[in-house]
Amino acid sequence: MYMGDRSSEVAVPLLDGGAGGGDAHRDDPLKQRLPVSGSTSFFKTCFNGVNALSGVGILSIPYALASGGWLSLLLFFLVAASTYYTALLIQKCMEMDRTIRTYPDIGHRSFGHLGRALLSVSMNVELYLVSTGFLIVEGDNLHGLFPNMEFQIAGITIGAKNGFILLVTCLLMVLTFCPDNMSFVSYFSAGGVIASSVLVCTVLWAAAVDGVGFHHNNGTLINVEGLPTAVSLYAFCYCAHPVFPTLYNSMSNQRQFSKVMLVCFVFCTLGYSVTAIMGYLMFGPNLQSQITLNLPKDKISSKVAIYTTIINPLAKYTLMVTPIVHAIENRIVVYNPSKGCRVLIRMGLLLSSMAVAVAIPFFEILMSLVGAFLSITASVIFPCLCYLKMSGDYRRFRRKSAAIWGIVLVGVVVLVVGTYVAMRDIYLQLLR
Repeated sequence: MYMGDRSSEVAVPLLDGGAGGGDAHRDDPLKQRLPVSGSTSFFKTCFNGVNALSGVGILSIPYALASGGWLSLLLFFLVAASTYYTALLIQKCMEMDRTIRTYPDIGHRSFGHLGRALLSVSMNVELYLVSTGFLIVEGDNLHGLFPNMEFQIAGITIGAKNGFILLVTCLLMVLTFCPDNMSFVSYFSAGGVIASSVLVCTVLWAAAVDGVGFHHNNGTLINVEGLPTAVSLYAFCYCAHPVFPTLYNSMSNQRQFSKVMLVCFVFCTLGYSVTAIMGYLMFGPNLQSQITLNLPKDKISSKVAIYTTIINPLAKYTLMVTPIVHAIENRIVVYNPSKGCRVLIRMGLLLSSMAVAVAIPFFEILMSLVGAFLSITASVIFPCLCYLKMSGDYRRFRRKSAAIWGIVLVGVVVLVVGTYVAMRDIYLQLLR
């Protein structure tokens, strides 16, 4: 999952200097800007790209495979290939206009202020819902470790899961008083790559060494009813496209960007697919929304996986909400906002995230909604439409443009069906 630095400039923690920072641009943001190049090497850009693509999606992808069945893996690889191709389309858009620095810039260059607004809104809503998902992950995994815990507040008994969400919210509240410079937190959150690797290794260790084993060798070949959820969760795993312009501008040799994307997508696809297959073989149809909830709590490997899952979102939460804070500041504050204003905005976002996490504590459904409605929009549909508009290929019929229109059509189908299924599932869960 990607992390941000400003509402109009989404960035991951870069390991080297580059073009990741800057002020929010008003009026026509593409005017009076020079082409940008950075100093980040090929290897470091690969690390940053993997960090952007790897996230909490690795927790839910075994559940996605269990929902869709073994043949849904073909759709997973199709999603991976499509999003890799749209990443290359973003590169082509930036090569056509060297003044572009951010993802919303591409929207502005293609469709004016409306394009910028749509991309900015989709990015910030996605960040908000993913940060809410972090709170649900914390509550679920802490509840798994301490299932009999109860909290008493002002004579009111709060259940374990909601109590842990409240506790984590209080811990995160402390970060709202931190300085606005988030560089330290961003570098700490770069451990997300290590955390994802640790999770894959500990799941394998639990199966091979700690006695869980691979007992579900058959499984369901295909589950048509679960395919929309599966594809939506697959799309959620590849929602880092708003970061790619920042990575491109940070590179010292931007011609190698396509190779960086290939390395990142192959590495992450391998990690996701291995985790999905191992999880399905280990737990079959009994897989829960996060694979850590299935792991036996008395094993060391399981505890390492669970604690890694708990610590990682705590480090990333503040980075996720920072671009939303800047977006709100840019809209409602006409002067230089004070630290107190920033603190109040962050506290409001945190408390509203907690309210949503308590009201809709269904991680897999919420992330399925993010994948179907927002990830498909930002990572599949928008890159295709922006490229067609900037290149002028929408005016003429070619095999390449026909293929891109085909991707758009499939993306729209996934968006409509996946969003409907996710909203329906949320409604049904709330009725229970």
